[in-house]
Amino acid sequence: MKNYLKIILLLIIPQCLAFTQQITNLHQKIENGRIVISYDLQGKIGFTYKINVTAKNGDEIISPVVIAGDLSIISPGENKTIWWEPVLEGRALKGWHVGLTAKLKLFNMVYLEGGTYKMGCGSWTDDCDGDEKPVHTVIVSSFYMSATEVTQAQWKSIMGNNPSNFKGNNLPVENVSWNDVKQFLKKLNQQTGGGYRLPTEAEWEYAARSGGVNEKYAGTSSNLGDYAWYRDNSNSNTHPVAQKMPNGFGLYDMSGNVQEWCSDIYDKSYYKNSPAKDPRGAKSGASSILRGGSWFMNVAFCRLSNRNFNFPQSRYNDIGFRLAMDKK
Repeated sequence: MKNYLKIILLLIIPQCLAFTQQITNLHQKIENGRIVISYDLQGKIGFTYKINVTAKNGDEIISPVVIAGDLSIISPGENKTIWWEPVLEGRALKGWHVGLTAKLKLFNMVYLEGGTYKMGCGSWTDDCDGDEKPVHTVIVSSFYMSATEVTQAQWKSIMGNNPSNFKGNNLPVENVSWNDVKQFLKKLNQQTGGGYRLPTEAEWEYAARSGGVNEKYAGTSSNLGDYAWYRDNSNSNTHPVAQKMPNGFGLYDMSGNVQEWCSDIYDKSYYKNSPAKDPRGAKSGASSILRGGSWFMNVAFCRLSNRNFNFPQSRYNDIGFRLAMDKK
């Protein structure tokens, strides 16, 4: 006979983003010495949820430790499963009332501890362009950066349209100008109060190099194909985010897939006059910074020191962006 558990479930979302979602087909049982919870999650395509678990047995309330399954960065879908093994924690198997809290996550924002690094084209890389010199010391304050490039589903959820050339919910949004991104950020922050923004160029390179590690590409200095979609392996199109290996900070596609807008105005001589503490780019100029290379570009453009740029109104099918946020 199956032993079923009582479950308490609460969906917490920002009031201003009350998208329709619900847990359906919820079942719980004791099986093979562990507690098994299965559920379907219906929600806004493109957004993810984090499942928090608590368990109550009489007056004792705990957060399970030996637990696995569909808990973090969960997309809407069917047949989600969580396993908890209380016996391995030295606890009784029966008598627990398990509670789930599903919290909407607009974006998977990774906290990056600030630090000091050498920015520019140094001895750890090659093919240096003139605007990548001189190598200079930069101090970056702690901040958050999205683990992936903004996807088309995320863009559509805020803007209601999809300007991308290559279509797919989990593909990076592209064909968006720097000005378009500013409008996206304005609407996103109006709805969430979240303080989302573009990263500065200095933040971008610090994050891509996993805190200033002397690497040529994001996560590696040699095996680019394991970490990036670029001209030699992309089949001339974008690919779903987070399919390649992440860098040391857990960030995906920092090299390749799509170029990424930064907040800075471009100045080819900026490195000669850059302030050391949290530089934010030139005060004036005609172009905005792009970083990271793309599916269309060769290995030289995927170097982390490479500085590309374009007019803020320019749209191309290999240009997208990712998000940053100040430390709270």
